[in-house]
Amino acid sequence: MLDEHVTLPRPHRVDLFIAAVGLVGGLILWSFGLHTQLDRLFTQRWATLVPLAVMAGCEALRRTAPRTALTVGTVAIVADQFTYGNLATVLMFTDVVYAAVVYGSPAHARRLPYSTGLVTVGVTIGFLVWWQNAYALLVGVITGMISFLPAITGAIVRNHREAADAARLRAEQTALLAEMDRAQAVVAERARMARELHDMVANHLSAIAIHSTAALSLDEPATTRQALTVIRENSVAGLAEMRRLIGLLRDSGGESEPGAVPSLDALDALLARARTNGSSGGLRFVLEDTRPADGAALPAPVELAAYRIVQESLTNAVKHASPGTVTVRVGRGDGVLTVAVDSPYGKRPGPSAPGTGSGLVGMRERAELLGGEFRAAAAGAVWQVRAVLPADEKAGNA
Repeated sequence: MLDEHVTLPRPHRVDLFIAAVGLVGGLILWSFGLHTQLDRLFTQRWATLVPLAVMAGCEALRRTAPRTALTVGTVAIVADQFTYGNLATVLMFTDVVYAAVVYGSPAHARRLPYSTGLVTVGVTIGFLVWWQNAYALLVGVITGMISFLPAITGAIVRNHREAADAARLRAEQTALLAEMDRAQAVVAERARMARELHDMVANHLSAIAIHSTAALSLDEPATTRQALTVIRENSVAGLAEMRRLIGLLRDSGGESEPGAVPSLDALDALLARARTNGSSGGLRFVLEDTRPADGAALPAPVELAAYRIVQESLTNAVKHASPGTVTVRVGRGDGVLTVAVDSPYGKRPGPSAPGTGSGLVGMRERAELLGGEFRAAAAGAVWQVRAVLPADEKAGNA
């Protein structure tokens, strides 16, 4: 009695069809008296039907239980040799051998061509020794045709299928990597756009917030007028920067830097605007540019990164620095561009604008994307910003 937990493999419907066709074909051949043998051990005509039926059952299991089908089929084909024989039984056996290689385990599929080859050689040698005539060679050829040849054919088909599966897997992996690259490119582009938007607009909005607070808290016409003047200037400048960024996104999809890329030659104008925005907070701004006048031009990405780092540092000084002098130093030497911004660090009187810390993150990202270094920290009563950027052509391709 079978264990209730043992489940027999369910034959595939295609295999059932093949088994049915083979069985019906064999019965037709048997009914017409068409046999493959003449005088054999079992002379009853019905004896031929036993290997035929068993082989048809093996065909039904050719896909779901290929090893079992081959084992039982081998016994059936040997038994068929002791009857008058049936061509359908032989043909179904060749298909069982083929299926055992195609659908069997990898180890079994690798061994079977060698095993059938050895069986073919052994049968040929055995009959040569026994009969000592050329008929033994014919028996060896027939043995190879019904065992070795189907096994080799199955091995070729299986190798092609495995190669196709491997190629499909590689294609799926390539598509997955391409999708990951695309997602990373989208994230990187969003980060770049966020840095540009923050660096171009945040300083204007910070100045507007500080001066509008001053205008609301101090009831002095002169102070109010000065604050409104600064607010208007920063509003117009911020709007222009926004339009430039929107134009960039529409024209080039964000694939290149703006046509009019800010450069270090505009540092004087940048500090002039910072003086206007930071005058109410008691700030003074000094620029020390020690770059050689006849030096080679910097790559555009380095120029932009240095400009944005100075711009964001000045914005942070206007927002958070205590009264005093803000010093900007720019120098070039030994293949690097150095940017240093020192601002008074301490308790700030009067209105201030809140910060989110995204400016420091953006400056660090700009430096690291070019292969440079960035540091921002307090040193006593001074807040120090330091950036070291590569000044050679390789930085332009980073």
